[in-house]
Amino acid sequence: MIIAVLALGLLAGASGLLLGFAAVRFKVEGDPIVEKIDAILPQTQCGQCGYAGCRPYAEAIAAGEAEINLCPPGGANGVAALADLLGRDSKSLNAEHLDKPKMLAVIDEQNCIGCTLCLQACPVDAILGAAKQMHTVIARECTGCELCIAPCPVDCIHMIPVTQTISTWKWRAPVIPVQAAA
Repeated sequence: MIIAVLALGLLAGASGLLLGFAAVRFKVEGDPIVEKIDAILPQTQCGQCGYAGCRPYAEAIAAGEAEINLCPPGGANGVAALADLLGRDSKSLNAEHLDKPKMLAVIDEQNCIGCTLCLQACPVDAILGAAKQMHTVIARECTGCELCIAPCPVDCIHMIPVTQTISTWKWRAPVIPVQAAA
């Protein structure tokens, strides 16, 4: 009996060492181009590009399944950066995803029933509240993705444009045209 336990122990130890060696030796890293594309995307996870988030969109771009001009939060600067990274010609933002003014979700707190459906829909956790309690939007966190509007059963969420003030204005990096290699 002791010999059987020792034999099984040695077999398990040898198998563990072999698997550990194989995991280190044959480790498969993620696609580095997907990582670089994902780093350029704004990480709002809003789904406005038609994908579930920035990572799936980056994977689709890397696989050649998606165009580089589908991300409204990234805007023209994001498209230019992706074109530069991938060695493609820069293009304007897709007509379906044109640059629109920055929007902010506002909850009519008098009509909010506290259903929490907007909390679940918000990809960046910009809505604060609890079940059967009034909800509110944390303005500095809201990306204006509009994903909270559809699930609201009482239509108490509205989008308003963010007015440019000294505190909300941000410098937009200039779009640098990508020149074709000679």
